[in-house]
Amino acid sequence: MHAVIVTTPGDLDAMELGEIPTPQPEPGEVLVRTVASGVNRADILQRKGHYPPPRGVTDVIGLEASGIVEAVGAGVTQWSPGDEVVALLSGGGYAEFFVAPAGQLIAPPPGMDLVTAAGLLEVAATVVSNMDVASLSPGETLLVHGGSGGIGTFAIQYAKALGCRVATTAGTDAKLEHCRQHGAEIALDYHEDWVQGLKDATDGKGADVILDIMGAKYLEMNVKALARRGRMVVIGMQGGTKGTLNLALLLQKMGTITATSLRFRSAQEKADICSRVADLVWPMVADGRIKPAPETRIGFRDVRKAHELLESGDNLGKIVLVHDQD
Repeated sequence: MHAVIVTTPGDLDAMELGEIPTPQPEPGEVLVRTVASGVNRADILQRKGHYPPPRGVTDVIGLEASGIVEAVGAGVTQWSPGDEVVALLSGGGYAEFFVAPAGQLIAPPPGMDLVTAAGLLEVAATVVSNMDVASLSPGETLLVHGGSGGIGTFAIQYAKALGCRVATTAGTDAKLEHCRQHGAEIALDYHEDWVQGLKDATDGKGADVILDIMGAKYLEMNVKALARRGRMVVIGMQGGTKGTLNLALLLQKMGTITATSLRFRSAQEKADICSRVADLVWPMVADGRIKPAPETRIGFRDVRKAHELLESGDNLGKIVLVHDQD
């Protein structure tokens, strides 16, 4: 089968389209013919050698994909060949076929095509699971960084649907307007003093919950932006892995910092998260409370172009690789 191969981690040229054996489903697994693959910043980190897959997982990049069930392994009763599915993966999405535990597949939202659906499950699973960790509650203020990206666009709408007030950061007027159009009441330019801007907009309180994709670069500023008893969840490291923190400030605020990785959770945890997304989020999509982020569709063979666009920071919303279905 065709797959994106990275023999030596590195820049865009590290990715090549090659042939590898088609995986076969083990008991409890499903083989899926890929229709589309979501592109995420974690894919870039893996390409560069900074985010290796868990032990025993294919080294083919790709954490989410959609497709048509091709075959099922022993013991799988909930899926049959021909079913349309979206998948939360530990790896393998950048390929003509992928395998996944049956519990990490769910049907796409009613009426949504598989290409758009390919870019929705991972962001939904990431946001929902981490807002559960943070115990985000109605009436609270959520600050989400990178509000114009796939995760940010979803998080803004999800928090609004829960009855929360949403603040976000972005870097251009167009991206800030995108955030407002999707429900952000407070849209802050990260080139400016966004911590003070958040405090001004919340009468000095700050954010009850922060969803952070930046890591080290924003560590100290995020703590300053937290409300008393605030909770911060770190899910990305775009701003580096090592930072400094005034622990006295965190103590004064009685704050909590948690770092999570969806990829390294157990298969059962991922199955539970997928089930929660299907039960909680898909109805929100169906009734319009959550709309998919704007998407850029790029052919599977142009995977380097997809990574280049994501790394540039110019993209708005989600990038999806569309596979040939000849």
